[in-house]
Formats: sequence, structure tokens, C-alpha cells
Amino acid sequence: MLFWILVAILTAAVAVVLVLPLMRAAAPLSSPHSHDIEVYRDQLEEVTRDQKSGLITSENAELARAEIARRLLAASAADAPAQESGPKRLRSNRVAQLFVLLCLPAVGLCLYLVTGSPGVPAQPLAARLANPGDDINILIARAENHLALNPDDGKGWDLLAPIYMRSGRVEDAVAAYDHAIRLIGPTPARLGGYAEALIVQSGGLVTADAQEALKKSLALDPNDPRSEFYLALGLKQEGKQQDALAAFRKLAGNSPADAPWLPLVNQHIAELSAGQAPAGNTMPANPTSEDMAAAAQMDAGDRQAMIRGMVDSLSSKLKENPANFEGWMRLIRSYVVLDQRDKARDALQQGLKAFPATGEEGGQLLALGRELGIDAGGEEK
Repeated sequence: MLFWILVAILTAAVAVVLVLPLMRAAAPLSSPHSHDIEVYRDQLEEVTRDQKSGLITSENAELARAEIARRLLAASAADAPAQESGPKRLRSNRVAQLFVLLCLPAVGLCLYLVTGSPGVPAQPLAARLANPGDDINILIARAENHLALNPDDGKGWDLLAPIYMRSGRVEDAVAAYDHAIRLIGPTPARLGGYAEALIVQSGGLVTADAQEALKKSLALDPNDPRSEFYLALGLKQEGKQQDALAAFRKLAGNSPADAPWLPLVNQHIAELSAGQAPAGNTMPANPTSEDMAAAAQMDAGDRQAMIRGMVDSLSSKLKENPANFEGWMRLIRSYVVLDQRDKARDALQQGLKAFPATGEEGGQLLALGRELGIDAGGEEK
């Protein structure tokens, strides 16, 4: 009942707000000739007074009355259209007022009866939180309320993290997994979920943080297929085709024949096997151990500069030798990691010039572009 009272009050308030301007608009507008008409009438009365007081003769008074009457008739004729439009404007405003007062509430009520749920009894938020049923949003709100009061409840964070992932709240899932690992310790499931959330957050790239979590997961469970898969995918994204192929083949060999992930693993194996570069067309070398040791001693800015320098070097080599399929794959991914998506798109287009989209390598370049969310533009056609 309270709901309907509130609806009625809000509807009345809206109706008043809409009707008040219409009521003001219904007031008759002053005519530009109304002032002249009043002046001419005053002049007629003044002529009569002057005649009675003997200031003017009767003959002159009649002539003055005739002239003033002529002007009065002309002003009245000009004022007639404005006076006639008054009732029409008033009728139009009355119709608009009736529409606001009657039709709008009726239309709103009909829409609510069709799309709303008037038969559902009122239930306060506290009651919904106590009995959430299958409402995932209420379950999340209930868990969040609990964790707001108990932020050190690692089990609560562990429970909420996968729910966040299923709801598409990836950043919240990353934070929840991080809390759970910090509070109640790492497990393969928590580390794998954390890494997977990081990968989704980065747009499908297996970042360094994700790789670290996956390696810790494998240290706890050497046969964790999720960790093996994402680490192999990371090798593929880094351009380490041979290492990635070996990792995917190892995972396929250790997987049951009916494993749900096996078709995807076999797909990567087929892509890597088909994309192996022929002799004499090798990839630019990966960073040496000396390079990695030097990078470890750098600050974040210098390390980023070093990475950009390596990517620029790879880009220069590809300009000299564009017939390097693995090089283009690696360059595109490197630009995405550096958040230089315009350069990644340009690299994809240049790679498609060397390996047309109609060929097998070009098809893999296009597939990589779709995976990373890069539009190849006209080169795709």
C-alpha cells in the first residue's frame, strides 16, 4: 500500500510541474493595439468635457469625435484577431492540461502493470539479503556487506572471487583472489583463478604477474592442466614457438582422451606446427641471460625503455626482411603489451602485405588480430 501512495504522490507532483506552465500560458496575451484603444476612449471623454466647459465649439467637438472614432475603429479592427485567438489558445491549453492530468498517469499505470511486478509483495533489502534465493546480485551484496565488516575473512574472499569472475567483474575478482591468497595461503585453484583473472583483465595476454602465479601453482601441483595451458600460451605470445609447441604437446600427452581442454590444445599445436619458419628465416634472438640480468637491475622506466628498444630493433629487422612470419606475430603482441595499439595495427597491416590474408600465415595473423582486438582494416578483405 505504501508503494502505491508514493506512486500517487510522485505522479501528482509531476503533473503539477507540467500543468503550471500550461496554466500560465492560458492567460490572455495583451494586444499591441489595446493601449491605443484605451487612449482613444479617454480622448472621446476629454472632448466631451471640453465641450461642456466651453473650451471648444460643438462643431469642432463633432469633428474631433469623428476623427477619434475613426482611429478607434481601426485599432479595434486590428485587435480583433488577437481577441479571437484567445479562446482557441485557451481550448488548446485545456486539452494539454487534461492530457497531463489523465492520460499520463493512465499510460504510466498500464506500462507498470504490463512490465512491472505489482503482485510481488514488498520486501526490504535486509529481508532480501537474508533470503537471496537464486539472485546472484543479492548473494554478491550479502557477501560484500559481510566482508566490509570482516575484511580479514580469507574464506569469504575465496568464495566471492569466482562469483565476481562469472559476473564479469574482473577487476574485483583479481582483488578478491589477491586477498584470499594473502590471508589463507596459496592453492593451485586460487593461484590459477588469480592468473586467469589477470589474463582476462589484460585482454588475453599472459602477463608477467600471471606467469608468476601459474609457476607457483605448478610448484604445488605439477599436473595442473590450467597452469600448463596458460604458460604454454604465454610462450606462444612471446614468440617462443618451439618452446610453446613442446609445452602444448606435453599437455596433450598428459591429458585424458576426453579432456574438455584437449581440442583447444590440439588447435594450438596445429597452428604452431603450421607456422614454423623455414630454415634461413629465423626469429630475431630472444634476450640473452646478460640482457635479463641487466634488466633486473633497472628501475621501471629504464626497463620499459629497454623493452621498447628491443621492439624497435625487431621492427627494423622486419622492414629489412618482411618475410618473417614469426617476427610479425611477435611484434604485434609486443606492441599490445606496450599498449601501443596503433603500432600493433600498423604492424598487422604490414605483416598482411608480406603474408596475404588468403594464405595460411595471413589467416593466422588475422586470427591474432581478432584475439587481441585489433582491426586489420582493408587488409582483411
